[in-house]
Amino acid sequence: MSSAEQYIKTEHPVIDSDPHFNRVVGYMRASDLATWGAATAAAPAILLGLERLRPGAGPKGINLALKVATGLGFMGGFLLAYQNSSLRFWGWSENAREQEMNRDEMAKRVAAGLPVYGEPTMDEASQAAAARNSKYAAIKFSAIPWFNTTNHKYHLSESTPNDK
Repeated sequence: MSSAEQYIKTEHPVIDSDPHFNRVVGYMRASDLATWGAATAAAPAILLGLERLRPGAGPKGINLALKVATGLGFMGGFLLAYQNSSLRFWGWSENAREQEMNRDEMAKRVAAGLPVYGEPTMDEASQAAAARNSKYAAIKFSAIPWFNTTNHKYHLSESTPNDK
């Protein structure tokens, strides 16, 4: 599977079409973290607002509902922040900061003699399957949250021409 098979023309340079989970979280901006925090706070706030409009449970019943709403807001906020960070890796939104961070990270890995995208621990067929399953997975979070947690060699990166 070559990286040209899943080529998508983008306005900004592609950093990585299938970034590892740790890279996506590590490259999150303050705006992503604010989005995550806002979603975490908004879910119980919305529940309290709806509870004021039409009370459904007594004072004891709302405690569990608030805990569940906070948990769902936390998870939903994380998925939204992760997706926003992934969009920058794919070149779908402005990514100048991430390009610079990527150049620095890759230069350090090359200088240290490490593989650019990490040391693969699976055979060739498993790497290809893992790449096919996780590439652009962040746009399918509504169906199933799926992250790239494997090291493989199937990455479309900024070294690939972006003018096709």
